[in-house]
Parts: sequence; C-alpha cells; structure tokens
Amino acid sequence: MTGLSLGLIIEGTVAVLLATTIGYCILLNRRIASLQADRLALQQMTADLVQATTMANAAIRGLKETAVEADETLNQRLNEAERFAIELANHVNAGQAVMDRITRITQAARSQQGGDQAAKASTALKALTEHQRRRSSAA
Repeated sequence: MTGLSLGLIIEGTVAVLLATTIGYCILLNRRIASLQADRLALQQMTADLVQATTMANAAIRGLKETAVEADETLNQRLNEAERFAIELANHVNAGQAVMDRITRITQAARSQQGGDQAAKASTALKALTEHQRRRSSAA
C-alpha cells in the first residue's frame, strides 16, 4: 500500500504542477495578447505622430516662405516710399526757390518805377519761364 500511495502522491503532485503550469500558460497567453494589442496601438500612434510631425514641418516651411516674401515686399515698399520722399523734398526745395525768385522780382519791381519796372518784370518772367522749361526737361 505504501507503494501505491507513494505513486499516487507523486502523480497527484505532478497533476497539481501540470494544472499550475497550464494556468500560468493561460495567464501568460492573455498578457502576450494584451501586449500585442498594445504594440499595434503604439505602432498606430507612432505613425500618427510621424504624420503630424511631417505636416508641422511643412507648415513651418510655408510660414518661413511667407515671412521671407512679406519681408521682401515690405523692403520694396519702404524703398519706394523713401524715393518718393526724396523726390517730394526736391520738389518742395524747387518750389521754395521759385517763390524766393518771385519775391525778389516783385520787390525789385516795386522799388523801381516807370519803364524800368516793365522791362525787369519781363526779364524776370522770361527767366522764370526758362527755369521752368529747364526743370521740365530735366524731369
């Protein structure tokens, strides 16, 4: 009987160890399946992140190009405004010079009397006309 009971104890122990191993294998199988599902989700997340990064890089390139274009346009407009300001200043200076001449002509015409006045006014008008003709031909 001891032989039978010892064999039964060994077989019972082997059966318990086998059942424990099967249970542990089932648990490991579930965990592996869960890890595989997580791995697939991680791969999808990685692909989405790569796509988002690519789109962000394209958007940044577009913003840089737009900034460069805006800078060039602004520089062109500033240069054009500066040219207009210089031209306007030249016109103002020329107008002031013409006004000074007219003032001198009128003062000279008032200070003299008679035929002299008409001759000087005529000479002044000719000089003014000549000056305007030179200015328009220079422009």
